[in-house]
Amino acid sequence: MSLLDRKVRGFRLVDLVAVALLVALVLGTYLAKTMAGRERAEIASIERQIGEEKARTRLLEAEVAHLEDPARLERLSVAYLGLAPVSIKRDVGPRDLTDIARTAANTGKLPGEGMSVKPHQPLGFDPTGHPPEPQPASPPVAGAPAR
Repeated sequence: MSLLDRKVRGFRLVDLVAVALLVALVLGTYLAKTMAGRERAEIASIERQIGEEKARTRLLEAEVAHLEDPARLERLSVAYLGLAPVSIKRDVGPRDLTDIARTAANTGKLPGEGMSVKPHQPLGFDPTGHPPEPQPASPPVAGAPAR
């Protein structure tokens, strides 16, 4: 009696193994299709989110284009800040800037204008062009580590 002819409760052992294998294949196929369906649903959801984000991006780009419109910015700057485009009369070359700075520092007024400016001079600034005088070093503090 061979293994292929052996009977278990009236069924050949080969038949029982084939049925068990068939059931395992059916369950495996069912589980694979179920997981693939879930993945497909998740992919569709993510693609929908991508579409929504692209639409939102287009909307934000349109809003930025509207907010950065030069005509709109000019209108708002005139209306709320009182700013206007610079007159061509105020155009100067790089060589004239030092003369304007010296005049403003000495007189407190801009040349050609009645506007007064606050004479603000940064440390070491000399409108005559002389180098700043060296400052004496401060005495060391008692107990401080030497450098």
